[in-house]
Amino acid sequence: MAAEAELKLDDVDRAILAELTSDGRQSVTTVAQKVHVSRAHAYSRIAKLQDAGVITRYTAVIDPVKTGLKASAYVTLKLRQHSWRELRDHLASIPEVHHIGLVGGNFDVILLVRAKDNLDLRRVVFEELQSLPTVLDTQTLLIFEDTDTR
Repeated sequence: MAAEAELKLDDVDRAILAELTSDGRQSVTTVAQKVHVSRAHAYSRIAKLQDAGVITRYTAVIDPVKTGLKASAYVTLKLRQHSWRELRDHLASIPEVHHIGLVGGNFDVILLVRAKDNLDLRRVVFEELQSLPTVLDTQTLLIFEDTDTR
């Protein structure tokens, strides 16, 4: 299977992406004004970025603490040989798992886990993650301060 050609982004595309990253709810007219192009041009550029898969979705950024999720950690997993897709699907079904990354290095998977408190975080790690037959080892890295840079 051939790899898709990478879309060449120019300064206008990058400016549009920066605007949408900072506030995905702003209108196309507002984006156009901020990047100094016509509304029609901004609209066609955004459509091109969506069609090319550069923009994959629009979402809200939620403050986890204000929703009652006061404990966060990165949890690394070292795995046995297995079916990655099945494990990924299971991990995605755990409500406290907010991000899953398949990585290389000393561990195989890194998770962002958010829980209501440390006791709940402990439950997720010990009962949900360490109990999986394909998980050989875990390491939990508590997040003391969380800053979203995008």
